[in-house]
Amino acid sequence: MSIISIEGMEFFAYHGCFAEEQIIGTKFRIDLFLEVNTSKAELSDDLRDTVNYQEVFMLVKEEMKTKSKLLEHVGRRVLDKIKTHFPEVKSARIKIRKLNPPLGGKMDFVSVELNQ
Repeated sequence: MSIISIEGMEFFAYHGCFAEEQIIGTKFRIDLFLEVNTSKAELSDDLRDTVNYQEVFMLVKEEMKTKSKLLEHVGRRVLDKIKTHFPEVKSARIKIRKLNPPLGGKMDFVSVELNQ
C-alpha cells in the first residue's frame, strides 16, 4: 500500500455559521491523504493503474463550491465522493483549514481532520 498525498490545495469558498461568511467568503486549505495499492502502476507507468491526482483535485474543487456551515460537513462530503468515484482508495484522510477565521481574535486558521 502507498499513501498518495495532495497537500496545500487552496480554495476561496463560502463555508461558515455566520451569514457574513456565506456572503463574503474566505480562503481554505486542504490536505488529502489516500491509501491506495499502487503496485500495478509502479510496474506499468500507466496513469490508468492509479488514482489520477487531477481528477481528485477537480472533485474537491467541485465540493468546495457547495456552501456548508461546518468544516466537518465539507470534509465528509469530500470523503464520500472520493469513496464513490475512486473505489480503489482503501482509506482516506482529509484536513481542512479555514484561514483567518472570524472568531474575535488573531489566528492563522482553524482546522478539522476526518478519516474514512
